[in-house]
Amino acid sequence: MSLLEEKSVRRVNAALSAAGVLGAVRELPIGSGATLDVAGVLGVEAGAVVSVQMFTIDRRFVMALIAGDRRCREDQLPRAFFMTGAVARPDGSYVRAITGFPASAVSPAGMTNRLPTVIDSSLKRFQTLYVPAGHPACVFPTTVAELKRLTGGIVSYAVSEPIPAD
Repeated sequence: MSLLEEKSVRRVNAALSAAGVLGAVRELPIGSGATLDVAGVLGVEAGAVVSVQMFTIDRRFVMALIAGDRRCREDQLPRAFFMTGAVARPDGSYVRAITGFPASAVSPAGMTNRLPTVIDSSLKRFQTLYVPAGHPACVFPTTVAELKRLTGGIVSYAVSEPIPAD
């Protein structure tokens, strides 16, 4: 069976179609959705692969869409969301319960609950972005403008920083 037939991937496809998004979900010939693996298969820079990260701020779930070559500045999340409180990463079981997706393949399209979302402004460097689509080996192409429309998210210059070189 193709991964495109998985329930969570079909849900993403249905949400994209309902939103008028033209890009279709692609199944990649890889075992995991690691950023460098996805970028290598697609022939794109790692930054064009969106990392969907879940957090809680004072126990309220939020989502951050971060470029694959950057890391989330968790200390800036409360300010980006106009919230206060401690920032934490939720357990995978909570992520699945809130989003309907496994923690390794959360998609901003087709979630069971709409969440406050912040979008890393550095994603604007790329004409096409690749976003998880309900399975670690499935992605869909999109743009920053389309992500804003899909999620109602805000773009922030403060939520990411380059990953330091080793």
